[in-house]
Amino acid sequence: MKFFAAIIALLAVPGTAFAQFIVAPGAASNSDSASSWVVGAQAGYNWQQGPWVYGLETDISAMRLKSEMSTSVPAVVAVPVPSIANTNAEVDWYGTLRGRLGWATGPLLFYGTGGLAYGRVELNSTISSPVGPRSLSSQTSDVKAGWVAGAGIEYMWRPNVVLNLGYQYVDLGTISVAGVNTAFSGLLTQNATANARFSVVTAGLSWRFAPSDAANHGFWEGLYAGGHGGGAWGAKTTANYFDNPPVPSDARLKRDVTLVAHLDDGLGLYRYRYLWSDTVYVGVMAQEVAFVHPDAVVQGLDGYLRVNYSQLGLKLMTESEWDALHARL
Repeated sequence: MKFFAAIIALLAVPGTAFAQFIVAPGAASNSDSASSWVVGAQAGYNWQQGPWVYGLETDISAMRLKSEMSTSVPAVVAVPVPSIANTNAEVDWYGTLRGRLGWATGPLLFYGTGGLAYGRVELNSTISSPVGPRSLSSQTSDVKAGWVAGAGIEYMWRPNVVLNLGYQYVDLGTISVAGVNTAFSGLLTQNATANARFSVVTAGLSWRFAPSDAANHGFWEGLYAGGHGGGAWGAKTTANYFDNPPVPSDARLKRDVTLVAHLDDGLGLYRYRYLWSDTVYVGVMAQEVAFVHPDAVVQGLDGYLRVNYSQLGLKLMTESEWDALHARL
């Protein structure tokens, strides 16, 4: 009697018309690249043999190379609010330790460079569904090591003042996140990857400290240190999302209902068909579960009730799955 009284009471709740109720899986994907300012400092040492200049240089730079993406994942036609997914990735600093080899002509130096790169990479991805409600949130961050290569031009403006224009391609590899949520018998998944590969162009100024000993040194030889600023671009981020919404367990959407068993907590298990399908399922009635385990039931924006079967320690099964399970027992 309690069960049927609950059905009568909830039938009065306004909901979407049966003909409008359509559940369909939805998928979405997106990608984005980033751009940023760059500011930092550098230091190094040059040796010179004739026109050839070689040396070591290290630098470290702050930046905000951040990509931000937002998309909707429509999956339930009757629900006016789709699932919303957001992903962002960021490189907020990086440094290098490089060798340099160049050719000098008067006050100009043309050089190539390459070596070790390192930096911090962060990736965050979330998806939130109005049906359930269900959500996923995944985050990761790491200091990654990789490589750098580039080239540049330097101009000896004064004997101890050097102007620099340089390009670097930095590869810090990739980081990824993934997640799955099966609450309320639906399936919500996401995966995202940040490719921390980016280009940097900077202009800089260095102070050259000429060697103090009496040896004959080249025009470019000696220690130098300074600062630089410029811009960066790249760091492509991609993400994929999938939402297969949970089918309601609402009695108003079921027909040919037959009681097949009682659970220890008094809940009934029923055979039934949905109004739009001839497939026979074995499961619970949401209105009955709402009395015994109210925290396992939610009402969607379509007006119908859904049950979190995993919270009950159950699984929604087809009739054939139910019969096969009991044949083994």
